[in-house]
Amino acid sequence: MTAEAMRARTWQLLDILADGRFHSGEALAQRLGVSRASVFNALADTGGVSVQRVRGRGYRLARPWQPLHRDKIVRWLDTQGGQFDIEVVPQADSSNTLLLQRTALGAPGGSVVAVELQSAGRGRLGRTWHSGLGNALTFSLLWRFDCGLNALSGLSLAVGLAIVRALDEAGAQGVGLKWPNDIVSAQGKLGGVLIEAQGDMLGPSAVVIGVGLNCHLPESLVRQIDQPAYALDELCAEMPERNRLLALLLRELAAVLRQFGQDGFAPFRGEWERRHLHQDQPVELHLADGSEVDGIARGAGDGGELRIETAQGMRTFNSGEVGVRR
Repeated sequence: MTAEAMRARTWQLLDILADGRFHSGEALAQRLGVSRASVFNALADTGGVSVQRVRGRGYRLARPWQPLHRDKIVRWLDTQGGQFDIEVVPQADSSNTLLLQRTALGAPGGSVVAVELQSAGRGRLGRTWHSGLGNALTFSLLWRFDCGLNALSGLSLAVGLAIVRALDEAGAQGVGLKWPNDIVSAQGKLGGVLIEAQGDMLGPSAVVIGVGLNCHLPESLVRQIDQPAYALDELCAEMPERNRLLALLLRELAAVLRQFGQDGFAPFRGEWERRHLHQDQPVELHLADGSEVDGIARGAGDGGELRIETAQGMRTFNSGEVGVRR
């Protein structure tokens, strides 16, 4: 059996084991029409996913999870399902990397790649995005614009607002935004956005929008993250099913991206500022050259730039890392 076929079988078994119950090797073998030895071999290398094996009882996952299924996502999208071309990939380096390759080959706008287990998830400024099986929602959406790259200023802020709207509908409490593209709560970071663009300055252009959201944060994962982090299951009275959550996100993203393509960031500015975690608060902005700027965050300009009121007057910035001034 090829390595690719073995990985496919492993994911078939992980899908069956998603309920967290024990399944005997014999029952698993019968269900897939393979030998018990094949089941044993396929579960011997699960890419870091913890599988318990107990003699006389069989196999089960250390923690149950909710697999993503394209058909379920489309059903949750209802009448809007036709505008997306959705693929769920069990394992990949990065959803953005995969979709960028397809973008260059002419993939249509509305293409979506959701990855269950990323081995090299990427965040802003070259950071690593850490997640485990079922612990997060990691996906990328391709959107094509008639306008050029120079008209996309503020896009990451608008995308963040779309995500917050979707989380509101999912029942999450206390979700806000941190400039330029973090989804946050008072307790820590919930998720982030990575946007990578292709095209000309005058148009047309294409953007791949990568989204990562923490659904659950086990202690083993928290230890790998170098900043305060939080998860949706701590903010929702009832955690939404992952397929529904992805559908909500895609629906809101499509609505915001259509309006952004027509009007830019300006129509979203007021709502973004109302959800801005640091609005009218003392902050320090760390710039790429190592310098810092202290002042009061006064929201965003019509192009998405951060406005800071300093001792020398109002200044605007297009990049940098914002922190709360101590």
